[in-house]
Amino acid sequence: MSSRLPPDRSDVLTEVEHPSGRDLGTASISESIEWIAEDHHRVVEAILAAAPRLEGLVEAVTHALGTGGRLVYVGAGTSGRLGVLDASECPPTFNSSPDAVLGLIAGGDVALRRSSEGCEDDPAGAHPELDRCSVGPGDVVLGIAAGGTTPYVLGAIEESARRGATTGLLCCAPRTPPPGCDHLVVLETGPELLTGSTRLKAGSVTKLALNIITTVAFARLGKVRRGMMIDLRATNEKLHDRAIRILRTLFPDRSREEAARELAAHEGCLRTTVESIERRGA
Repeated sequence: MSSRLPPDRSDVLTEVEHPSGRDLGTASISESIEWIAEDHHRVVEAILAAAPRLEGLVEAVTHALGTGGRLVYVGAGTSGRLGVLDASECPPTFNSSPDAVLGLIAGGDVALRRSSEGCEDDPAGAHPELDRCSVGPGDVVLGIAAGGTTPYVLGAIEESARRGATTGLLCCAPRTPPPGCDHLVVLETGPELLTGSTRLKAGSVTKLALNIITTVAFARLGKVRRGMMIDLRATNEKLHDRAIRILRTLFPDRSREEAARELAAHEGCLRTTVESIERRGA
């Protein structure tokens, strides 16, 4: 640990003591459950308040993914893990390329399971990964930082902008746009019941925002029909069953066995199966 004093972050909203004064250390279990659940009402409110700025970001992401670009999440700690989680869920949900949505986390993959928070203090820490991924024009790089001050994230945004990428910052505390940031989305959830623990409602609102970004973007790119995953690939029993049920919803005259045979004939690719049936007019 350095003897140098760290920057004073007492003005960052996610670091401030909760105004309720409630003490999780002395509360009963039932009280704690009630308080944490009640505090999460701010999550949906924060999303709706930020909707106009979130819309602009989703438009940028949709354009990038639709023209061969990528969405690259960059974060540290909980924020980084949530970015990696959302990125990893896109291929099975939307049959997207594993390279279409990427998640970079300070400390690398080991940080997904073991705390590597010290890595977040280097503003150039993400540069090697940006190099490896050849980030540039056509990509959207979205920094994720609950407090909006993480050097690893802010440095990645500035460097990505220098490379010609569209950039954004998703945070939970009010701030001005950092250097190089095109889209600032503040999801203001306020102080945490456990002061500074942004794995609580700040983490919840971040996950919801990332889900919104990729779900809406891929839906606008034709990956969703009637609220169903039209482009999924049946790679396990759960997805195989889901694909069969979607086929039967779209084509009610099919029996379960017939739907399964047609899906198998197209190697488990639901979109190809649907398009084949539609071409035949059956």
